Amino acid sequence: MFYKDERLALFIDGSNLYAAAKSLGFDIDYKLLRTEFMRRGKLLRAFYYTALLENDEYSPIRPLVDWLHYNGFTMVTKPAKEYTDSQGRRKVKGNMDIELAVNAMELAPHVDHIVLFSGDGDFRPLVESLQRQGVRVSVVSTIRSQPPMISDELRRQADNFIELEGLKDVIGRPPRDPMPGEPEMDYTAGK
Repeated sequence: MFYKDERLALFIDGSNLYAAAKSLGFDIDYKLLRTEFMRRGKLLRAFYYTALLENDEYSPIRPLVDWLHYNGFTMVTKPAKEYTDSQGRRKVKGNMDIELAVNAMELAPHVDHIVLFSGDGDFRPLVESLQRQGVRVSVVSTIRSQPPMISDELRRQADNFIELEGLKDVIGRPPRDPMPGEPEMDYTAGK
């Protein structure tokens, strides 16, 4: 439930949202996402959190990061750690939970409603704290994937759970194929 005069902020756990949308067979159109939540309330801020490979000449996520930065999103990035898994696949790991939590706590006195795009159960204490400060918290993720992308504790703690698949027609677009040599992101970290 959203109210038109409500001051909103979006907190997008980039890798978590990407993995949830991918598990449902679509990509997020961030322009449509921002427009949808501007329609639902007074959108003060839209944060997007992601780790970046610093030494890569071409990071596959760089065009998205640049586009988001120039189109009204507040980008929060840090260097990712790269490693090779036991099958010899190149993986990237970068956890942004602390940065997201600190920003949400700082913004809490200035908003009525926070929308968290993540299913990571590590955010349950953050949601609980925001609620104690009088902020309503909606969580966007999915229970329709196998396995579900949202932790049960986080879903129960939130004031409102928004099924990502229900937003597919509003904010989705067909998925793109990965570029050759693109590293496989490790989206299971922190679950």
